[in-house]
Amino acid sequence: MTLARLPHRGRAIAGLGLSAILVTWAVAPAASAEPLPASAEPSASAGLDREALKRSLDAVHEAGMYGTYSAVRDGGARWLGAAGVADVRTRRPVHSRMVHRVGSITKTFTAVAILQQVERGRVELDAPVARHLPGLLPDELGQRITVRMLLNHTSGIGDYVAGAFPSLVQASPQSLDDNRFRRISPLELVRFGLEAPRTGEPGQVWSYSNTNYVIAGLLLEKVTGTGAEAYITRHVIRRAGLRDTSFPRTPVIPGPHSKAYEALYGYIDPPRDYSVYDMSWAGTAGAVVATMEDLNRFYRELLGGGLLAPAQLAQMRTTVPVTDAQGNAVMHYGLGIYAQDLPCGRFWGHDGGVFGMGTISMSGEDGRRQLSLGFNLMKYQQLDASGYPQPHAIDYAMSDYFVRALCGPSAAAAKSSRPPVLLPTQQVLVKR
Repeated sequence: MTLARLPHRGRAIAGLGLSAILVTWAVAPAASAEPLPASAEPSASAGLDREALKRSLDAVHEAGMYGTYSAVRDGGARWLGAAGVADVRTRRPVHSRMVHRVGSITKTFTAVAILQQVERGRVELDAPVARHLPGLLPDELGQRITVRMLLNHTSGIGDYVAGAFPSLVQASPQSLDDNRFRRISPLELVRFGLEAPRTGEPGQVWSYSNTNYVIAGLLLEKVTGTGAEAYITRHVIRRAGLRDTSFPRTPVIPGPHSKAYEALYGYIDPPRDYSVYDMSWAGTAGAVVATMEDLNRFYRELLGGGLLAPAQLAQMRTTVPVTDAQGNAVMHYGLGIYAQDLPCGRFWGHDGGVFGMGTISMSGEDGRRQLSLGFNLMKYQQLDASGYPQPHAIDYAMSDYFVRALCGPSAAAAKSSRPPVLLPTQQVLVKR
């Protein structure tokens, strides 16, 4: 989620998080979205401008996004919309209730499960990882890295995705194709992460690493005696009342879903579908599927105190700064959740991206105003000579929708001359 400086002729970023979170905005052209059932009609005072949301979401599709779907909520009022196609060959349309791979939003679910163990006294946030998983990390690191450092990405452990998909280092999708049905164990993923270059000393600096959350899953299994995905399903997903959220047992997304198109910054042309994929490579770092409505309900339950006691929720919202290449704080990362400040206030949530699918879900501090957005084309931007993803028309349109949905039309109408800020969360290296 930070725009890290990429080495000259060096690396682009791809993998488990969203390729671009948009924190500035632009005005978008007009278009349309699907109607809600009569029972979901918002009241006149709900603060949801349905026509503006329709136009703004369709503008994302018109800018080049194949398909996108969204759920917006303001108190008791909600709006569902979709624009574009789920399959570029058949032109099958998307709809708002599609089941979607939400990538690193999984990290919020995993963090909640760990904090439930903190509440039960089985885990201490500032205890070393070696207390629960002796021998998993090299001796010194196991004693210095704490559970908190895993959850807020300050452990300094590198990311495993380049090890799992080595062809990406050569700008080739070959390993993506080769690994479609490969089962990768959590221990193998941790090994890849430990073999990757370290990003800093424990506790020194924030650096996004999916390895942290695979280790968190192993820790959860150790202290509960239950498989991590099974525990999260029973004590987080079901407790939150989510009907369409799960860790799939097969490479197929359960329920109605879109294809998942990956462009890899133009290295896959035309973009290729990766909707059928063994997600063991993501596990407790990114394998959850959900609908946009389920994501809104999940964060509403979480922020409203339905999943954690106040003390643990406060720990979750204790953040470290995430800075850009110039040292400016662009967001604040807590324990599996982060805060972003918009013109209308502070919002909490997470983004996610896997090959071909991106998601973002944000909620106001009181959980009243919410947005969840899914889309089916990833890394559509082009890279400049230094390896930076350059803003695309999709980014401007998505940025406009993001702010309209959370802040209303008055905030979105304030034009900005600055481009959207791209905040990659991946650590896959793509050499130019």
